[in-house]
Amino acid sequence: MPEFFPREIITDSDPLLRQKSVDVSLPLSKEDEETLLYMLHHLEVSQDDELSEKYGLRPGVGLAAPQLGILKKMIAIRLPYHQDDGTTKIVSYALINPKIISHSIKKAYLEGGEGCLSVPDDIVGYVYRYANISVKAYDYFTKQERIFKFRGYEAIVAQHEIDHLQGILYYDYIDENNPFKKVNGAIAI
Repeated sequence: MPEFFPREIITDSDPLLRQKSVDVSLPLSKEDEETLLYMLHHLEVSQDDELSEKYGLRPGVGLAAPQLGILKKMIAIRLPYHQDDGTTKIVSYALINPKIISHSIKKAYLEGGEGCLSVPDDIVGYVYRYANISVKAYDYFTKQERIFKFRGYEAIVAQHEIDHLQGILYYDYIDENNPFKKVNGAIAI
């Protein structure tokens, strides 16, 4: 693993997080590529118990460029899936200019609620999102525009990160009067 130099993740008290991001020019500039690779690396380090403690990082599965104070449409997702044989499979995405092009009618939510690296306070409540989405984005790994189909947990994480590009935070969706209100037919994840 390359050496890690942590960057500050801005919190929800910073008005920058409420601004909309701009499209990223392709091919990626050296600076944009370095930012995207840093985002993936940050997630990798944050998911390592020893390293996250060393650097004082909260574990995360997604990061959007605005969280680094960069108003550009770039997101990174790194999801560890624990296998039955005791191993862990890692699924990573580095997406530029992601846009949701279709979604299910069915909704889903995380039973334990959502969290965010930019939200230091524990804000509880259910966040209802689409259970399945299709996202059109430039894929850093294949160097081409693709359509990604996300389901369940991956769909929730992708929507959370794409929201950051629009200046939206997860708790904007929580019903203030009834934070644990049940929505008929929604899938608990």
